[in-house]
Amino acid sequence: MSLRHLLPVALLAVLGGMLVVRGYVYSSFVPDHRVRPPAPADRVPERVLDGGPVVDARDASKPATSLDIPDRTIVLTFDDGPDPVWTPKILDILHRYGAKATFFVTGTNTARNPALVKRIVAEGDEVGVHTFDHPDLSYLGASAIDREISRTQLAIEGAAGVRTALFRPPYSSFADALDNTSWPVTRYVGSLGYISVFDSLDSEDWQRPGVGRIIRNATPKDPRGAVVLMHDFGGDRTETVRALGRYLRTMRGRGYRFETVTGALGAPSAHTPVHGGELLKGRAFVAAVTLSDRVTAGLVGAVACVGALVVGRFALMLVLAFVHTRRSRARERGEGALPPFTRPVTVLVPAYNESKCIAGTVRSLARGDHPVEVVVIDDGSTDGTADIVQALGLPGVRVVRQRNAGKPAALNNGIRQARHDIIVMMDGDTVFEERTVRELVAPFADPRVGAVSGNAKVGNRDSLIGAWQHIEYVMGFNLDRRMYDLLRCMPTIPGACGAFRAEALREAGGMSGDTLAEDTDITMAVHRLGWRVAYAPDARAWTEAPESVGQLWSQRYRWCYGTMQAMWKHRGAVLDRGPSGRFGRVGLPFVAAFMVVAPLLAPLVDLFLLYGLVFGPTGRTVASWLALLGLQLGCAAYAFRLDKEPMRHLVSLPLQQILYRALMYAVLVQSWVTALTGGRLRWQKLRRSGVVESAPAVPAGTAPRDRTASSDERRPVG
Repeated sequence: MSLRHLLPVALLAVLGGMLVVRGYVYSSFVPDHRVRPPAPADRVPERVLDGGPVVDARDASKPATSLDIPDRTIVLTFDDGPDPVWTPKILDILHRYGAKATFFVTGTNTARNPALVKRIVAEGDEVGVHTFDHPDLSYLGASAIDREISRTQLAIEGAAGVRTALFRPPYSSFADALDNTSWPVTRYVGSLGYISVFDSLDSEDWQRPGVGRIIRNATPKDPRGAVVLMHDFGGDRTETVRALGRYLRTMRGRGYRFETVTGALGAPSAHTPVHGGELLKGRAFVAAVTLSDRVTAGLVGAVACVGALVVGRFALMLVLAFVHTRRSRARERGEGALPPFTRPVTVLVPAYNESKCIAGTVRSLARGDHPVEVVVIDDGSTDGTADIVQALGLPGVRVVRQRNAGKPAALNNGIRQARHDIIVMMDGDTVFEERTVRELVAPFADPRVGAVSGNAKVGNRDSLIGAWQHIEYVMGFNLDRRMYDLLRCMPTIPGACGAFRAEALREAGGMSGDTLAEDTDITMAVHRLGWRVAYAPDARAWTEAPESVGQLWSQRYRWCYGTMQAMWKHRGAVLDRGPSGRFGRVGLPFVAAFMVVAPLLAPLVDLFLLYGLVFGPTGRTVASWLALLGLQLGCAAYAFRLDKEPMRHLVSLPLQQILYRALMYAVLVQSWVTALTGGRLRWQKLRRSGVVESAPAVPAGTAPRDRTASSDERRPVG
């Protein structure tokens, strides 16, 4: 598999990896006021239950030591942060009063806000481990506890370049609240080299009880020292910030000093500088989180862009399709109807190795109700395509043979052979309904019209891939093209079913081989010459769509790359005046937004769906995705209704939105890589099976309108 094939997968993998890092780091946790069920405490040493708030169980060969805070000394502790809003305000107040504190940080918030942890350490405060994402360690095994602590240490090392020996378990309170479920955790954490710090006084600031209540809760009732619990994360901490300044002033006035844990105990600093590999690992982890934040922020913006484009496009399509349908029905009633167009026309059928399909194609033209001459241009076929056509012996059908030179050259040869001033073009794997040519050329009664798009439909729609393409075609032709018709910026006359005024083709210099999307190229050229390009929804053509992923990839790769080539070729229309400028400033941006930008960003919707399902909020994620799917389903149903199509194929729409969209994304990325690297893509012939031999029966309610030519006019023209 080439680099161009691997790049779309690699790009999605990288973006997915960034989301996983973000989800891993940003996983939310329950606030500290979670209530644990009571448990016996008969296995907890009495000296710990009756001792101070600092427990040292690092030496397994000795009983755990319980340490008290000296009199008139307060250790302010802040849990769950750091927070980009509240932690800086708390640090500013501490600095103003010359007070020290200890911050028990989570790994998630440390990785998200490394500069704050660095500031805490730089200003002489201490940090301690409060686990990575705040689980209740009583319910975890040793390996899970190891991960929670080691990942937090890694984040602290990357943020501040130090390790810490202080630990506070989530959902803890006083030392005398230890029980048989939490004490083993304290012992195990001690064996890892950590001192556990509980609290003496809980300010209960998480309840936001008011500034006065917070201060009273944090005030010792005698001159004894205390470890005071506050929070710098977990919601609105306005009361905490307001209480802190008053508390510091009040307690300083009573002779209290504010120290870190180790400062209060007269012990060496809890911080140990890290160097070498440990420091590099920590910094790499923090850098990865920072990068994921920035990438995710960009992805969120891109998803918002996709959402706006999708919703805006669907809204515009629905409104303009409705208006287009009203006008079409008004013309059917004779309101502003054009005179019938009854002149004979030339139908060009370029064919290369179409032996399985060509007979059905030519027969469908012979059954038509409009006078035509049919010119089959055999482009050097090696499978007897031309012989099959000649063997049919149909009147008005000519075969022109040439050496293989490509589809544009074959069409130009046919244009030179054409005897009439209106030229219909169709593919050799397509069949027309009886009235298709008549409907297709009817708009040429207006002398301003230079080209007309027909309504190409998928004939082999019974497979899953066929059904997905069927949905795409129906929506694209019945909504997109109606919108483009009203806006007068039709980007493509499909090669399967389109018609041109010979004069417009001559002015454009014929079909060009400059791009791989010659139909898009010639359509844009006709626009730039000032001709109108119309849409005939009742001019239906049934074509054979690719039946395998490989064939579909090849076809769409060519289409996508060719469209990009055509857009680049006609980019000058943006600065033109008149109809060309209108197309350049309306049509080209529409093509860029809806055929390049939106499909390129669309898989992000699926990435965020997976992200939401794994990391939450699951309910809102699923609801948002279903809402978007519902919008698409509504638009698809309206398009199917306009085309009198059965709704049963819409059952595959949800799967189409996931798998088919990802495939189109990969094709688009590969096209971009080819364009940016200067690669050359050759025309890739698709293998045909000939399953579409004739047009299906005309759907109910779509009988031909009263524009039928006379019996003499309906005969093929030789």
